[in-house]
Amino acid sequence: MRHQKKTVKLGRTAEHRKALLANQVCSLIEHERIKTTLAKAKAVRPLAEKMVTLGKNGSLHARRTALAVLRQKNAVKKLFDNIAPRSVTRNGGYTRIIKLGQRKSDSASVAFIEWVDAAPAVEEKPVTEKPAKAQKEPAPAAEEKKPEPAAAPDEAKPKRRLFGRKSAEKAK
Repeated sequence: MRHQKKTVKLGRTAEHRKALLANQVCSLIEHERIKTTLAKAKAVRPLAEKMVTLGKNGSLHARRTALAVLRQKNAVKKLFDNIAPRSVTRNGGYTRIIKLGQRKSDSASVAFIEWVDAAPAVEEKPVTEKPAKAQKEPAPAAEEKKPEPAAAPDEAKPKRRLFGRKSAEKAK
């Protein structure tokens, strides 16, 4: 039984999982919002929130601890300079997961993970009213149409047989 085993394995070895989660957090720091599977988003959330907590501390030791986990200097710099100061008044809950439904190719659950205090990233298109469609003129009455002359019965076209017997046609 898996009692008290909280690690989400994600089908990877420990080293691969650690690198994946660190890269996901770095992408989240860089882009402010990332689209990933729901399981990965739920696995990334605790690590991202721990990094923000380190950033709020702001000490040299916290910076070096974050660098040991994330392994990208520019991500740690942005975390400590931009993201952590925005969350000074907040006690946890720095990220939000928005479920997007199923991915078409493999039907995996997909979600956005983003910072709660980030600017809204959803761009709403301005609503523009469509011009009313012009009314079509009614079709001319049937009296005005001239019927085409019918072809003579002698000139009947031979039937096309797509899957017919070739030998039977030659005999005729």
